[in-house]
Parts: sequence; structure tokens; C-alpha cells
Amino acid sequence: MRRSRILEKLARDEYVVITQSWIIPHWKVVDLIGHVGFDGIWLEHEHSDFTIGELAQMILAARAHDMDALVRVERSGYTSTLKILEAGATGIIVPHCMGVEDARAIVRDAKYAPLGMRGVGGSVDADYGTKDRAAYVEHANRETMVIAIIEDKEGVEDVDGIAATEGIDGILLGPGDLSQSYGIIGQFDHPLIHEAVAAIAQACAHHGKAWGAPITSREHATQLLQQGARLMQMGNDQTVLVEGFSAMRDSVNNLSTTS
Repeated sequence: MRRSRILEKLARDEYVVITQSWIIPHWKVVDLIGHVGFDGIWLEHEHSDFTIGELAQMILAARAHDMDALVRVERSGYTSTLKILEAGATGIIVPHCMGVEDARAIVRDAKYAPLGMRGVGGSVDADYGTKDRAAYVEHANRETMVIAIIEDKEGVEDVDGIAATEGIDGILLGPGDLSQSYGIIGQFDHPLIHEAVAAIAQACAHHGKAWGAPITSREHATQLLQQGARLMQMGNDQTVLVEGFSAMRDSVNNLSTTS
């Protein structure tokens, strides 16, 4: 049974850096990212067309590098969480957490009793049933990371209740959807977004929970760290490919055809 590298680092008050697999559902992408040395990989399922089978292989590739695999689940019922966790994911990232009752429902699906009522099974996560059941349940409740994304104004209004919820390990800001919720879509430097960041930081500091956001630069990361953030999400495969191929193509624009 694998422990969470991210939870270990957070317990030491260290920051962690994760990146995303957004468009390419293949274990080789995860294997490459593991060689680079990220603390974890965000496997996208809410916005992607990845299948459970593809995600399961990607999770195994992450585990081979001792890299946490965090899956942003699609909220299509409790099995959307259960299948991901039994495939061996280190944890889940849950979109659109709207308030404390929603946070409690998320924990109920992701944790075993007494924290929740996760369906009792186990596969990769339970070392295929080769470990003592009681030890496995205790380990799963301790090492399974549950991150809620706040990306609606309702979530900001109840952020203290979300952060106070036992079983929620961290909170991430979702600036895109949050800006839409406030009617300022795409205005990530708007005072309302800054106020939301401050509210998340205050609630997480008060309740001893980790928090973070997508980072756009080293300077942005430093700014967030100084506000108490410890979860850094940086880029994705789509961005790397677009920027890399664009730079490659630009490097041979307007070449001279004469000697």
C-alpha cells in the first residue's frame, strides 16, 4: 500500500508542484513526467475523453515513479470516485465544491468509516487484497488525498465550512470558472479573484489545510507561497506541445532562400 508523497511534504510545510495530463491519455506521458521529477500528476477526467482503462494505466505509471496520481473526477455519481481510487490513485480533485454539505458528500464517497461510507472493495489500492483489511482501511483513510476546487462564488462564501470539513485535505482555486461565476470571465487579476484567494488562504490557515492555485510564472508562485499556498499546479501537456511546436515552427520562419 503506497503512501502519499504530497501529504508527506505538506506535513513538513514544504510546497509541492504538480502538472497536468490534459489531452493525451497514455502512460508514456506520465512516465516522462515522472522522470522529470514532479511531486504529482493531475490526471484530467472532468474535461477529458480519457477512459477509466486509460487512467488506470496512467496511475500505474505514476506509482512506478513514486509520484502521486491525483485525478480530477467527473461528478457523475459515487462510482466516479470509487473506480479511480481502486485503480490506485493517490487522491481525487473534485470540481465545483459549492459548500460545506457538498464537501461532506465528497468525503463520504472518498473515505471509509468513520470518516465516510466509501464502498468496500479494493484492487490496486489494496495491493490486490493481500494486506490485512483493517490495516488497509486505516491506511486508505490516512493516505488518500481529497482536494476540493472552489470555482463558484457560492464556494467562496462557504469556504470556511469547506476548509473545516474533516477529510478535506486541501483546497484549490479554480480561477476560470470562478471568474465566470462572478461575471468577469477571464479577468484573473480582478479584485474579486484576489478577495477569493485571500478568503481561501485565511480559511485554510485557520483550519490547518493546504491550498493552492494554478501558477503562471516563478514570480506568481513566489507570491502565492508568501500568502501561504503550498499546492502549485503548473501547466499541462497541451500547453507544452503547443508552445514547443510553435517555437519549433517559429525558428524556421522567414529563412533566406538565397546564399
